[in-house]
Amino acid sequence: MFRSHQPGDSPGPDPEHASPVPWRARLHEIVFEADTPNGRLFDVALIVVILLSVATVMFDSSRAVSERYAEALRVAEWGFTALFTVEYIVRLLAVRRPLRYAFSFFGIVDLLALLPSYISLLLPTGRYLLVIRVLRLLRIFRVLKLAKFLSEGAMLGQALRASRHKIFVFLTTVLTLVVLIGAVMYVVEGEQNGFTSIPASMYWAIVTLTTVGYGDLAPQTGFGKLLASMVMILGYGIIAVPTGIVTSELAQASRDSVLDERPCVRCGASGHLADAKFCRKCGEPL
Repeated sequence: MFRSHQPGDSPGPDPEHASPVPWRARLHEIVFEADTPNGRLFDVALIVVILLSVATVMFDSSRAVSERYAEALRVAEWGFTALFTVEYIVRLLAVRRPLRYAFSFFGIVDLLALLPSYISLLLPTGRYLLVIRVLRLLRIFRVLKLAKFLSEGAMLGQALRASRHKIFVFLTTVLTLVVLIGAVMYVVEGEQNGFTSIPASMYWAIVTLTTVGYGDLAPQTGFGKLLASMVMILGYGIIAVPTGIVTSELAQASRDSVLDERPCVRCGASGHLADAKFCRKCGEPL
């Protein structure tokens, strides 16, 4: 049976590194492998517990709820903490190299899901950091067999890396405009209209350029309103620029992942799939 592994969860019981201990192999199958009935059941139960834990923290942050159900929420929270502590220890026992799992992405998230409860013994407000447990819902990719879509995330990352220089130039230009617009508005409007400093005016410029428009700071003079109108129109154009840059690189990355322009040495055909090993026309090895 094909068994998928979440990156970073564990090295996996491959033939070379298979564990000689039967109970560890069985435990690994239940805890880390979502393609088995027991593994799927374990992951679904874990996700339900995570959701209930996050909901408990959210309810506890409400004064009306926490005052009325303080004891029940405290018992529930420490119950969830005990379950996650046991689960973390079980995950360490299920792999041959516990340190590798402990320092993996999910291993660190699992540990961070535990620490706030114990920190709250010294710092009461630390318990609200428990909402970090929602990160553990990333395991749902394994349960729903959506791990194959992680390749799409890699493609997006490739597009962002390819466009980083263009985005850097764009952000530098925007920051320059913000400084200039902020300085002009400070001169035009002045402190009497709320523009008390150039940084405050730059804050207004950023809010206006991004079309957020909080309304806590607004020009009062005619020239200031004219300049504000120009900045608003400019903002619509600026928002579209990074989207276009990333979209272009994403389209290019998609094309590169689908087609390979290597010509066949026998017939000269190109446009093969990226993972093709033989020519699509004559069958010659590529």
